[in-house]
Amino acid sequence: MTTTDLTAMTGLELMRWVQTERPTDVPSIGRLLGMRFDEVAHGRIVISLDTRPDFANPLGTVHGGIAATLLDSAMGCAVHTTLPVGTGYTTLELKVNHIRAARTDGQTLTAEGTVIHAGRRTATAEGKVLDDQGKLIAHATTTCMIL
Repeated sequence: MTTTDLTAMTGLELMRWVQTERPTDVPSIGRLLGMRFDEVAHGRIVISLDTRPDFANPLGTVHGGIAATLLDSAMGCAVHTTLPVGTGYTTLELKVNHIRAARTDGQTLTAEGTVIHAGRRTATAEGKVLDDQGKLIAHATTTCMIL
């Protein structure tokens, strides 16, 4: 297990640590799905993953929950980058619009999450998922509660 004190970091510092260290010993949804933190900035996160057959729905395309999870992660982590040490958040609401199906053959999906508003009690963000051809797969908004 990591010896880094994650509780002593701001949200931005923690997200940058995840990006640079790519910890494999910390259980997370990101590790489970193979997410990569491609860009980390204050109020903005870009995360990608490569699809695989395990992500299939009964129709043989990527299950909508993969795009929803990618969006929830990108938007939530974008909110996290705005938070000070010792402050957490949780998703209150997630609204996802699925635009087109994604393939399960190793296609790269990239999600961008951007904070719209970061207040004392709530934050909102928007996000989108693009395939490796730049086509929109899904877009979303979220409201997070600041803890």
